[in-house]
Amino acid sequence: MINVLIAEDNAINRELLREVLETRGFAVEEACDGQVALQMIEQSRPDVLLLDIGMPVLDGFAVVRKIRENPRLAGLPVLAVTAYAMQGDREKILSSGFDGYLSKPINTVLLIEELQRLVPEGDGRSTLPNQPQENSAPAPSARAAGAGK
Repeated sequence: MINVLIAEDNAINRELLREVLETRGFAVEEACDGQVALQMIEQSRPDVLLLDIGMPVLDGFAVVRKIRENPRLAGLPVLAVTAYAMQGDREKILSSGFDGYLSKPINTVLLIEELQRLVPEGDGRSTLPNQPQENSAPAPSARAAGAGK
């Protein structure tokens, strides 16, 4: 089972992401700010991190910088899940050490595709759960996954 850590300060967004991932067979942990996320990464060693940019204590840029500076954590795949969707934001985020970028509201099909890209089968980690066929529209509950952020 793939272990996903969601670092997101908005409780509704965390809940929606958790629901989407758990119904598809992923194990999910949650952090409400960047500092807690770093502590959880050290303790539980997730397979992938879904990281919001605008968070209290440590923002997503600070978190990914600390991950990349730490040799034990540097290889952790980090996917930005953010409301930062202005022209140039994607490029700035990817050049800051993130492995992928999704803007809110989250399209669940794109989320699963990114997770499959970041944690491929046979890379020594857990295997991805079987994925149901979906259309390209976001799940109704996931459309709200950008509310307030």
